[in-house]
Amino acid sequence: MAEPCPGLAVRFQRRFLAARPLRSLPWPELEQSLRSAPDSALLADILHKLESTAAEPLDELYEALADVLKEEEESTHCYKNYLLPSGDCVSLCESTALISGGTTGLLTWEAALHLAQWALQNPSLFRGRTILELGSGIGFTGIAICKSCQPRTFIFSDCHPRVLQQLGENLQLNGLTPEPDVTWSTQTESQGQEGEGQSCQTPKVMVAELDWGSVTEKQLLALRADVVIAADVVYDPEIILALIGMLQKLSTSRGDRKAPEVFIASTIRNPDTYQLFQAELDKAGIRWQVIPAHSSCNFLYDVQPDVTILQLFV
Repeated sequence: MAEPCPGLAVRFQRRFLAARPLRSLPWPELEQSLRSAPDSALLADILHKLESTAAEPLDELYEALADVLKEEEESTHCYKNYLLPSGDCVSLCESTALISGGTTGLLTWEAALHLAQWALQNPSLFRGRTILELGSGIGFTGIAICKSCQPRTFIFSDCHPRVLQQLGENLQLNGLTPEPDVTWSTQTESQGQEGEGQSCQTPKVMVAELDWGSVTEKQLLALRADVVIAADVVYDPEIILALIGMLQKLSTSRGDRKAPEVFIASTIRNPDTYQLFQAELDKAGIRWQVIPAHSSCNFLYDVQPDVTILQLFV
């Protein structure tokens, strides 16, 4: 958390007490409290006490409260650098809180790290191809693939506005510039001009707002994905059916193209939820197999979670 402004209460006292003698307020105690408890709750409490005296508002105090709230929001974010085997790195602005802005998508989860490491060990799967990532979050896996595996096109996707905003900022931070205002129709048209197997050092990057429940088969067909990946998207029973439905749309929307290869990495936190996902895959007729992966991840320095990668046949 950001440090409090030194002498905040003293400055209020010097500026306002001469004109507005509020002797009932214990300024020395408030000064000590501001030093020892630098949070917005304390400032809000001071404001509440002032308002109860029917005194005129202290503009500087309201400004200070706004500054502290802004600092508290900013202080929940940090920058992290992940070193890739190539010597390059992925730099990300991440949340330090598990839930921020009403979403869990503002930090990098363990399965994304494992999926990235697996992808970097299998670059031929991605080289020269169009990759669609579901639930990209703030972008670690996709950025690592773009920097190391030479895909032709990489489509990042998510549905939360705050996540998409942070994703865009992280792409820019890593020197990747998304195509501006790409529509579903122009995506089909532009990609139809290129053949599979054409790779480049700097892939075409796109960001799609993709809601699994409302996306149409036509929209998925327009993306023309050769490979579909996702990490840590199987964590809540309520979204599993939407994910299964989206995978079924992928299967039926391929036109004359062969079905995309699909890989989903999951951290097994709740075995029941993971088994439910497998059961729903079976019910939908989607075959799957476990892809062997290393038990440890070079991007993790603490406890190694139980992560599994499934290949799905849609």
